[in-house]
Amino acid sequence: QVQLVESGGGLVQPGGSLRLSCAASGSISTNNAMAWYRQAPGKERELVARISGSTTNYADSVKGRFTISRDNTKNAIYLQMNTLKPEDTAVYYCNAERYITVTPYRRDYWGRGTQVTVSS
Repeated sequence: QVQLVESGGGLVQPGGSLRLSCAASGSISTNNAMAWYRQAPGKERELVARISGSTTNYADSVKGRFTISRDNTKNAIYLQMNTLKPEDTAVYYCNAERYITVTPYRRDYWGRGTQVTVSS
């Protein structure tokens, strides 16, 4: 079974930094496209950062502050978050894209999430 496990969340002051990790196991590889999403209370889950091959994408709200990376030898992805703001407070989820042979031809796998709270 596919399993994604996030870690590294916590409480940090505005302007601080955190590094999130996502360890993948099962029939999934970080060679595939993976991403970080976040969801704040009352808000829809939003894409924060995505990595696919050599291509990375970021939400406008985190550009220049967050960096997504991967270590395929460890089957893990990371999210370095710098200059954190209170509005970054959310549960952060690791996502793995897997393409299948039946409709909808794609399945997304999710971790259980890790809480990031930015507050003084």
